[in-house]
Amino acid sequence: MKGNERFAPYVTRLLVITLVSLLGVVAVNEGAYLFQKEDTDRAPKSIQLVIPAGTSERVAAGEPSPTIPEKMVFVTGDVLEVVNQDGAAHQLGPVWVPPGATGRLDLGEANKYSYTCSFSPDRFLGLDVRAPTTLGTRIAGAMIATPPTVAFLFLYSLLVFPVKPEQKKVGEPA
Repeated sequence: MKGNERFAPYVTRLLVITLVSLLGVVAVNEGAYLFQKEDTDRAPKSIQLVIPAGTSERVAAGEPSPTIPEKMVFVTGDVLEVVNQDGAAHQLGPVWVPPGATGRLDLGEANKYSYTCSFSPDRFLGLDVRAPTTLGTRIAGAMIATPPTVAFLFLYSLLVFPVKPEQKKVGEPA
């Protein structure tokens, strides 16, 4: 028996286990992604935040505006459009919005922001900007998980199902 022929069953088993592991890891990764998918696992978009009429009076009285959330979650690349329908000018961080106008805030970096805010009674608005889970992220996860899975399954298969040496045929030289 030649040296290369001796390793052929191991190489074949390794290739089969690599394929099975890759398929299994991708199935588990995608299943976990689908079950844990969040609203932030999406492409960036433009989101409107409307400041309704009468907001400045509510804020002066210490009351929150019923249409403005206390905390907002975004994806990197989103654009927050602040639409001011109130009679007073308002500010959200670096964005100044006169009455009847719209201001835009580009959210280009993942981070938790706390901006000064004139249309909130506590004068601050929290913005949580998250990086989305992309196809590239999911592929990277599968590529990271596949090699250890292959190694574990290959070694386990050798313990449970050892490769049997080939039997010599009668009359075959040693």
